[in-house]
Formats: sequence, C-alpha cells, structure tokens
Amino acid sequence: MADAVRDVIIIGSGPAGLTAAIYTARANLKPLVIEGEISSSGDQPGGQLMLTTDVENYPGFVDGVLGPDLMATFRAQAARFGAEYRTEKATRVDLSSRPFRVWVGDDEHRARSVIVSTGARSLMLGVEHEIELIGSGVSTCATCDGFFFRGRDIAVVGGGDSAMEEAIFLTKFADKVTVVHRRKHLRASKIMQDRAFTNPKIEFVWDSVVSELVGDTKLEGVRVRNVQSGEESTLAVTGLFVAIGHAPNTDLFRDQLDMDDAGYLLTHAGTRTSVEGVFGAGDVQDHVYRQAVTAAGSGCMAAIDAERWLESQAHAGDTAGTPSEW
Repeated sequence: MADAVRDVIIIGSGPAGLTAAIYTARANLKPLVIEGEISSSGDQPGGQLMLTTDVENYPGFVDGVLGPDLMATFRAQAARFGAEYRTEKATRVDLSSRPFRVWVGDDEHRARSVIVSTGARSLMLGVEHEIELIGSGVSTCATCDGFFFRGRDIAVVGGGDSAMEEAIFLTKFADKVTVVHRRKHLRASKIMQDRAFTNPKIEFVWDSVVSELVGDTKLEGVRVRNVQSGEESTLAVTGLFVAIGHAPNTDLFRDQLDMDDAGYLLTHAGTRTSVEGVFGAGDVQDHVYRQAVTAAGSGCMAAIDAERWLESQAHAGDTAGTPSEW
C-alpha cells in the first residue's frame, strides 16, 4: 500500500542528506529520510563519518567532534523540525513519472520531489579487520586525518593521481610515507609521478599488495606480499591510507538519471539532475572535494532547489498532473 504523496523524499543520511532534511523540514516540506541500514561492508545510516573518530576540520567545533556524534546532532536537528526517518535501504525507485515512487522492500513511498544523497564509498583492500581499524590507524582520507599522523611512519596504497596526492599531502605531517603499489609503474599522471619521486619523504614498494593488518585495536604494522615472488615483509607503520578509488552509490538510479563514466550523478544549475524534480547532493555527485562540509553545503543547495522547484510547480500548474492527481 502506497503512502500519501509527500513533498520530498531524501535518500541517504550523510552530511548532505541530513542537511537537506534540516532545510526541507524547516520549510515545512515534511521530508521522509530513507537513511539506510547497517551492513557487513561498514555502510550505515550517517554515511562515512560514522566510521570516523575525531573530526577536527568541521567548522564550529574548536576541539573537534566524533564523527558519529556529529551525525547524531545533524539527525536530531532535522527531527526537531519534523523530519521523519526510515532506517532501511531504498530498494527500488521509479523516476519516470510524477509522483516519484521509492520502495523500501514492498512498501511504496511517493513524493513530488526527491533528493538523492546516497554518497560514495571508498574502495577497500578486502583484508581482515580493515573496517574495524578505520579511525584507529586506517583511513581513506588524508585531508581529513593526516594531522593525526604527525611525526609517524605511514603507508599509502595505490598508484593513481589520488594516491600520489594523498602521499604528497601526508609528507607535511609524517616522517616517512611508503607507497605500496601492485605494479612496477604508477598509473598517475607524469607531473604527479615527478612530484612523488622527487619528494625525499616518499619511498615505494613495487609489485606488492597488503596481505595483513597487524594490530587488534589499533594499527601496529602492515604485512605486504610481493606479487611476483610471493615474499612477505612487514612495514613498521602506524598509519595506512587506502587510495585505490571511490565508487558512487548510484546503482539504484542507473538508466533513470544521467551519470558520468564513473557513475557519479550529473547535476546542473545547482543540484538539478536530468529529471525535473530530482536533485543530487553530496559525494554522489562530487568526485573532487569529498568533504563533510562541502557535502553539507550541497545538501543545503538541494533543499533550496527542491523548495523553489515545488513552489514553481504549484504556481505554474504541473503539466504532469494536478496536485489532486498526485
């Protein structure tokens, strides 16, 4: 049985989705936030900040804030203004006609507008204890966490531009950065390779992959295996940055919304997607900045865009059907 038609459904509950919830709730749009669920891969309501311990670069927190505490504050603030939550994953959407339809299992929800803020996930190594050690020596964001590794020896896994950018950035804090790459040659652009090769703090371990993380509650070392010889060795590092890429969580919207070759939503004129009335916010459409504060900013933009779009439809008389038909 379908719910009554809502003004807005927000899919995703990271900084973008919850900021959109705050703004749409304050605009009396009574948003429903389909916030996801805890999964074995580490995904959970609140997005990637739920896996982050200290967040020191979010404005307004002089002494920093725990990632889960920050997301709990976002959520409570939106709830204060009337946002509703469903702590499950959206399983199907139909954006081909209005009202838009979003399913959670067999339950159908309908809305005049949709904000997509499903985020992106860091590609991980797939070794044991990797998820548990995020925030305790393992990280996927040098900009976020580099400061905590001042004066330490750390490793970066990857061979592309992102990995080189992370390694170079981390030399501002670490005593030594070891890049572990599974091939003999980097995939990074020539200029990024040159910068990494000429940095005296960066060393390379070629033809190698991470086979094991040493440490139970915090990272104490990294075992690497040479893919050519099979020989294993241990890197005495207390920090490991995984920089092998990201993947946007857009499978749900494939063939319904325009995306780039990597699967990120294409937005224009602010946060508008290729479907009128559907808006994209946060890492699901941002493969450049990927910061909590920029995600929150785009969530604000999406909420304002949705509110103005709904108002324009009410004034113009929607061509896809009158409000009574919705």
